[in-house]
Amino acid sequence: MTKILILYYSSYGHLAEMAEALADGVRAGGGEPTIRRVPETVSPEVVAAAHFQVNEAHGIASVAELTEYDGFIVGSPTRFGRIAGQMAAFWDGAGKLWLSGALRGRVGAAFTSTGTQHGGQETTLFNIITNLLHFGMTIVGLDYGFAGQSGVDEVRGGAPYGATTIAHGDGSRRPSADELAGARYLGERVAGTAAKLSS
Repeated sequence: MTKILILYYSSYGHLAEMAEALADGVRAGGGEPTIRRVPETVSPEVVAAAHFQVNEAHGIASVAELTEYDGFIVGSPTRFGRIAGQMAAFWDGAGKLWLSGALRGRVGAAFTSTGTQHGGQETTLFNIITNLLHFGMTIVGLDYGFAGQSGVDEVRGGAPYGATTIAHGDGSRRPSADELAGARYLGERVAGTAAKLSS
């Protein structure tokens, strides 16, 4: 059974919800999911003032555990069209794994959340994918086999580069049924791809 790490940072819970749907998809694909969040890097005062929501059920990841997994689904909200500093700091700390090639040949995928439809979803996904490619991973996207990302009848996330949700500028919009279905689809594809590559 392939082991897939769903690694995310979330300030207001949107990506924590997406992580749970991704885990459902990994299980459907025959894999074993683990959900972890990266450490917070801002002060407790900032966290309290901004009313960040932390899902304590998801433990904090360590760089040392990364070698235990066959695949990774990495999620970060967009911060001005790029990944959050918390996620960047985590991968910046994995330089020894990059140098040794310890993650080469693993599977990687991305997910994100933005405040608006055009708030940097694709650039943030590419930021994540770029990191994973530098570690030698094979990338799996949200292909158009998932029809739920198509259409203009409603506000919807999703891109061929990864699963996404749109939170609204004030964070009031939660992931939709289609967006969660896209996450499940991506999780299943990652688990299946990792199983094929490891066999």
